[in-house]
Amino acid sequence: MQRCLTLTFARQSSLLLGNKFATVHCQQTAAMSGLLIHQPKYAWLKELGLSENNPGVYNGSWGGSGEVITSYCPANNEPIARVTQATLGEYEETVQKTKEAWKIWADIPAPKRGEIVRQIGDALRKKIKVLGSLVSLEMGKIYVEGVGEVQEYIDVCDYAVGLSRMIGGPILPSERPGHALIEQWNPVGLVGIITAFNFPVAVYGWNNALALTCGNVCLWKGAPTTPLTSVAVTKIVAEVLEQNNLPGAICSMTCGGADIGTAMAKDERVDLLSFTGSTNVGKMVAMMVQERFGRNLLELGGNNAIIVFEDADLNLVVPSAVFASVGTAGQRCTTTRRLILHESVHDTVVERVTKAYKQVRIGDPWDPSTMYGPLHTKQGVDQYLAAIEQAKQQGGTVVCGGKVMDRPGHYVEPTIITGLAHDAPIVHTETFVPILYVLKFKTEEEAFAWNNEVKQGLSSSIFTKDMGRVFRWLGPKGSDCGIVNVNIPTSGAEIGGAFGGEKHTGGGRESGSDSWKQYMRRSTCTINYSKDLPLAQGIKFE
Repeated sequence: MQRCLTLTFARQSSLLLGNKFATVHCQQTAAMSGLLIHQPKYAWLKELGLSENNPGVYNGSWGGSGEVITSYCPANNEPIARVTQATLGEYEETVQKTKEAWKIWADIPAPKRGEIVRQIGDALRKKIKVLGSLVSLEMGKIYVEGVGEVQEYIDVCDYAVGLSRMIGGPILPSERPGHALIEQWNPVGLVGIITAFNFPVAVYGWNNALALTCGNVCLWKGAPTTPLTSVAVTKIVAEVLEQNNLPGAICSMTCGGADIGTAMAKDERVDLLSFTGSTNVGKMVAMMVQERFGRNLLELGGNNAIIVFEDADLNLVVPSAVFASVGTAGQRCTTTRRLILHESVHDTVVERVTKAYKQVRIGDPWDPSTMYGPLHTKQGVDQYLAAIEQAKQQGGTVVCGGKVMDRPGHYVEPTIITGLAHDAPIVHTETFVPILYVLKFKTEEEAFAWNNEVKQGLSSSIFTKDMGRVFRWLGPKGSDCGIVNVNIPTSGAEIGGAFGGEKHTGGGRESGSDSWKQYMRRSTCTINYSKDLPLAQGIKFE
């Protein structure tokens, strides 16, 4: 059984790193075409400390002697630069150094730790444009989204600074005279972070800023197809730690394949494992962590719906639906994949959204005027074509898009499909591509039920002016998702609220609200400051 599970992880090595569909781009024609980093147009990459060959291990010092992988730009399939991944031996060395660094970090008062996180945020501010450009180049999302992703990390740093002076538990009334009853919160220790290709900066930032403030050390493993972003971010963080004479291993990094991911999941020294990626791989990760009674934080799939009622403001609906379904080329976990329309507005909304789709500016992701870039990998293109074919076989009609674009890179047309049943197998399948399934409903009960009938429970939204309906939607018989919106899209969550979902989305929460509790362990402490020894519940034992 264990051998089969290991082989499964090996077959899905990129997935274990949080990448939903991509496998590592290896050795295509890098030697023949040259690397982008050598071209004057991309000289800015060196501002991030990147070079032709980059070490993929950091634990206070840089190294790496494992497989050499090449990172490719999804907009043109050209190689950017290379990264040397970690071996299992280097992973072991990194874990040891990270655990040693925790002994120093945990002794630093929380407000002082918050000051370090503040400096990390400031260091990111200085590099926000160039780092956002790297995200755009390596992941493929448009430039403004790349910059926005770095801004998320900065915002969470700001939030974590304030949190550093607020973490604490309550003082509770004790039923025993001369006794105090309190809650004490302490760091869990080492937080392992496995992130996905679609948000190669922000998801690490959510975890890293809060984990550090709470007194933990971090070990990061980014997606195998965005290794340069992992290296660049780590260099920024490492410089802050070094300037403060702190061990760099407080924020360690190991680029690697399935062997490293499996090691993290099995390693009892990893006190909390945060995993972002597909539901299938997340389930395997959770089982491996649970087998050792470890703690996990899962951010998995989403099959998100916008429901539009007959009284909705269509001037809000149309841009919301377009942004949430087309943004990041459909590769957000909060992407709208189902547009559930009341029968009275169905045809009008489809017409208006289709018209808006045709006006979406498609181009190079780093061009400021571009609204829509490529898919991240060729595997994503294959998923796109397969989903469209299945939708047609199940009764769907393609009313917009549906084709691979004839240009370099992994470009596909944003697609709208109508006519499918609400429970068609393809509608219930999260396909990480820009395909929007449009459904027609009659009653509120029907619409709410359709929203909840998929296995995932991440994000959801309704458009209505009926306040009674709004509160039914927010209530126990409404949406079963972790994010429940009204008159806004399913995507674009703020950092101040807890981010995460229910059911097959994993149940984890990151970013704001009380998400910090996931990175700490709670102790209930009773202190007797009297000279007597009364027992709880009035028990006499004499």
